[in-house]
Amino acid sequence: MKTLKNIIFSSLFLTLFLACSNESADIESPVEPEVIEAYQAINVSYGSDANQVFDIYLPENRTESTKTLILVHGGSWVAGDKADMNAVKVFISALHPNVGIINMNYRLAGINNSPFPMQIDDISAVVEYLSDNTSLLTISDDIGFIGVSAGAHLAMLWSYAHDTNSQVDMVCSIVGPANFTDPAYYESTNPSYQAIYQLFGNPSVEFLESVSPFHTATASSPPTQLFYGGMDPLVPSSQGIDMDARLTELDVTHQFQFYPEEGHGWEGPNQTDTLTKISTYIETYIEAE
Repeated sequence: MKTLKNIIFSSLFLTLFLACSNESADIESPVEPEVIEAYQAINVSYGSDANQVFDIYLPENRTESTKTLILVHGGSWVAGDKADMNAVKVFISALHPNVGIINMNYRLAGINNSPFPMQIDDISAVVEYLSDNTSLLTISDDIGFIGVSAGAHLAMLWSYAHDTNSQVDMVCSIVGPANFTDPAYYESTNPSYQAIYQLFGNPSVEFLESVSPFHTATASSPPTQLFYGGMDPLVPSSQGIDMDARLTELDVTHQFQFYPEEGHGWEGPNQTDTLTKISTYIETYIEAE
């Protein structure tokens, strides 16, 4: 297993952060899987919009205790595609073959089309699909999340504020915005930062708090991983530092890894460190029954 990890860490992740792909797949309708066989379906529709699709990968010999990880891509809420997370899917499948995977698209925001609640509603629809089909798919309704950038924000927000049935066993944020009332965002004249508020419709502070994981986390929030870079041009370093402090204050099980010299994504030894820590979290909170 250690050899396999080293091979994967050294070869798969040039596209881990905000990568783009032109791959396309034929639409398949889900069919009842054989319990003893692996099962996958590409571009399963969960809504009427073209972006409301996901890919599902379920392991062979799964049981009603098999948990599923949901992957949420980045793209500043206005771009990106589930293909950007294909390398993450390969990583999980290779090292954790007994874990189910959902790689989801969601509706993209734009002018007069706020990310919230639209994209949170899309995550809710995917989770509901899994919950409604646990018997058909032979899986548990327990889930975890791995999100990158805007996808990490959405994964944390859903896990903290919208998981009404306590289904989330872990959430991993890789460079995810966490607090939109942070002065580093809110008081900045950086056009990229101010564009976020325009995208959300220049809302009130109360609204910004309602869509910030920093403000919606509670003492019952699930185990959380946080990975941030000190030189990130898109997400202020205070986002990770403050989120770490908030989860510590709430006594939430979590892990915070800060790479002072890294930006909005990284390669080399720090990437290997990130992947090793994610793998350990999957072993602890998703594979363990």
